[in-house]
Amino acid sequence: MRIAHLLLVPTLAVAAGMTIPAYAAEKLTYYCSAQEDWCQLMADGFEEATGIDVRMTRKSSGETLAQLKAEASNPKGDIWWGGTGDPHLQAAEEGLGEAYESPMRGEQNDWAIRQAEAAGNQTIGIYSGALGYGYNEDVLKANNLPVPECWADLLKPEYKGHVQMANPNSSGTAYTTLATIVQLFGEDEGFEFMKGLHKNINQYTKSGSAPIKAAARGENTIGIVFLHDAVAQAASGFPIKSVAPCEGTGYEIGGMTIIKGGRNPESAQKFYDWALSAETQSRALEVNAFQVMSNKNAQSSPLAPDLESIKLIDYDFAKYGSADERKRLLKKWDDEVSVLPQ
Repeated sequence: MRIAHLLLVPTLAVAAGMTIPAYAAEKLTYYCSAQEDWCQLMADGFEEATGIDVRMTRKSSGETLAQLKAEASNPKGDIWWGGTGDPHLQAAEEGLGEAYESPMRGEQNDWAIRQAEAAGNQTIGIYSGALGYGYNEDVLKANNLPVPECWADLLKPEYKGHVQMANPNSSGTAYTTLATIVQLFGEDEGFEFMKGLHKNINQYTKSGSAPIKAAARGENTIGIVFLHDAVAQAASGFPIKSVAPCEGTGYEIGGMTIIKGGRNPESAQKFYDWALSAETQSRALEVNAFQVMSNKNAQSSPLAPDLESIKLIDYDFAKYGSADERKRLLKKWDDEVSVLPQ
């Protein structure tokens, strides 16, 4: 009886209008689709800055989108940070995000705001990076292979078994690759390219950055990735050279989304504002993340790819970030490309 009486005290106190101490600390369930060490840096940094307890899960952007859909009736996450913007746009289209306009909005680059406006403010751009590939210089020489300079080079028979990319169903990087090739060459020719590339692929990985990490270890020769991921491996001392393909290439705008119906909306908004600050974004350099950040005042590395010098296509984020187009292209890739022999 004594225990039961004590358990009633907080309820009676609230009913009487009294203020009582909070029994549970603030929390944040954080889904991250960037590189693992950057995800951890953000989780630890936010905890240190606010005292809010962060529970972080790292998955590729395609996997995270699938998780948001599966949890839509009972959301487990509060915020989704990082990963290519197309899945974030699809989440917005399907009503999985919560509209929010941060007081930090005025410090962001125009491309970040355009991403937000395209999604009814359910997401926002947090970084940008060009697509391309990297190769291990030592492995290339050991196999007496020429230096690839264009997308078309990757179809040459001498590269058979030397190219790796992620699976576009799980990886935002790989979906951006598929969408880029379709926009660059047209759908029919683009899928012929993907079929030709398939013959040279040694493995489809789950994570978008895995192919260049394998190349850095000497387990692979060429990895199709965002250029900043190739630069990161080079900056870590590996013999990796990055290539912006001669025909032109696509790019990503990484996204951030507050998850609709999340259990800790105030913590999510605090993280959102904190993540858009120049100080927070400048910390990307601590983990060799060489993207162009959304905050105009964030520090950037001289090693970061110069987007102004790269031939970028006019990537149609609205079309290729839509649920129907994404589903259609992925099904076509599954039906016409992935099933082919290698």
